[in-house]
Amino acid sequence: MYADRVLSGMRPTGSLHLGHYHGVLKNWIQLQHEYECLFFVADWHALTTQYDNPRGIEEATWQMVIDWLAAGVDPSKATLFIQSQVIEHAELHLLLSMMTPLGWLERVPTYKDQQEKLVEKDLSTYGFLGYPLLQSADILIYRANQIPVGEDQVPHIEFSREIARRFNHLYGKEPGYEEKAEMAVKKLGGKKAKLYQELRTRYQQEGDDAALDSARALLGETQNLSLGDKERLYGFLEGGGKMILTEPEALLTVASKMPGLDGQKMSKSYHNTISLREDPEQVGKKIRTMPTDPARGRRTDAGDPEKCPVWQLHEVYSGDDVRAWVRQGCTSAGIGCLECKQPVIDAMLKELAPIQERARAYMEEPDVVKNIIADGCEKARDLARETMRDVREAMGLNYG
Repeated sequence: MYADRVLSGMRPTGSLHLGHYHGVLKNWIQLQHEYECLFFVADWHALTTQYDNPRGIEEATWQMVIDWLAAGVDPSKATLFIQSQVIEHAELHLLLSMMTPLGWLERVPTYKDQQEKLVEKDLSTYGFLGYPLLQSADILIYRANQIPVGEDQVPHIEFSREIARRFNHLYGKEPGYEEKAEMAVKKLGGKKAKLYQELRTRYQQEGDDAALDSARALLGETQNLSLGDKERLYGFLEGGGKMILTEPEALLTVASKMPGLDGQKMSKSYHNTISLREDPEQVGKKIRTMPTDPARGRRTDAGDPEKCPVWQLHEVYSGDDVRAWVRQGCTSAGIGCLECKQPVIDAMLKELAPIQERARAYMEEPDVVKNIIADGCEKARDLARETMRDVREAMGLNYG
């Protein structure tokens, strides 16, 4: 249970483009080989800004999932599911809202930022204010401890850590906690129990982080403890209560270097994208009509690659030899802009071909996609129910 578990989600935006592929999906594909991964469609999150027009969300969800699968996200290695189909997200969000100070939500950096950016929308809603808490519930319900995010999202992970800490502090002290923890230590067996106590003492008295890591690893390897005992011992280690919710960590990802057709970030709102299922002829046409260095008004004019959006695509798709050829040819007017663009077109089509082939197969078999998601939702529900059982018990809501 305490092995590294990754959680990441995307709002359903429909068919994805190369910015999504280079910025998110390639990272997911790598992570699924290294961690236990859960990837979800954040459809409830879409409603925080799209509450007045939700009709396209379902279709956008299926189109996005097809692109995940076509890009190489593997349902045999990762769990793929839809947020709204795991109702426990909503229950945990509600329960966490009872103990979350309003000030914590109002100080989330993106709250004011998004309100200023989306001025045409009325975002003075409870759902919009509370979406960072729903994000926290998404993470905490699976006890995910590694969350892939860019630098700008780190405050959201810190917020989730604070929520977990507050919850564990408020509800982790079950009656007879210390006695139960001491009994659980004995169940480790003589040698392991002694080592656990030594490491615990070193951490609590000397602040030795290495001792804390060693003790956590010791518990992670131990097979003969119940889930409850393991959680007690994780909490006992740090001098707190029972560790009901796991504090997540940010798994920093490198920002996507995929530029749009105009040199800005690739984004549907800038109308500068190439979608993963873009027709090959259309890809060629879009690249060939891209703006270039304004200094190259004529074929014989020399240019500067640094001032040309096409050069940014060469930095993604071309090797050193092609880039050297472009730089030399552009600055000397030895090659024309159309010649310069051709290697980018070829490399992009080569990257897209296998993705498009897989996408066609999934589009022809929509039931396969629906079954993958149904299986993923079931797996996600099992994990979520386990957490909610512990949360209800800790909060005194375990009637029966």
